[in-house]
Amino acid sequence: MAWILLVTAGALEVVWATGLKKLGVGFSWTLGALTLLAMIASLVALYAAMTRLPLGIAYPIWTGIGSVGSVAVGVMAFNQTLGISGILGLALLVTGMFLLGADAH
Repeated sequence: MAWILLVTAGALEVVWATGLKKLGVGFSWTLGALTLLAMIASLVALYAAMTRLPLGIAYPIWTGIGSVGSVAVGVMAFNQTLGISGILGLALLVTGMFLLGADAH
C-alpha cells in the first residue's frame, strides 16, 4: 500500500507541476485552486507513504517520478525537445529509482 501511495504522490506532483506551467501561460482561479489541491494531495500521499517507507527511499523516488513525469509532459504537451543527453539523464533517473526501490526492505 505504501508503494501505491508513493506512486500516487509522484503522479500528483506531475499534475501540480503541469498546473504551475499552465498558470504561467494564463492565470485562472479554477486552475490555481486545482493546482493547490494537487499539491496538498501529493504531500498527504507522500506523508502516508513515508509512515512505512524510509525517507532515503521514499523522497528520492517521489521527486524522481515527478521529474520523469514532468519531462514527459513537457515533451508531449509543451513541445519541449529532448536530446540524447536528456534521454540519458532520464534513463539514469529511472535506473536510480529502481535501484533505490530494490534496496527497500
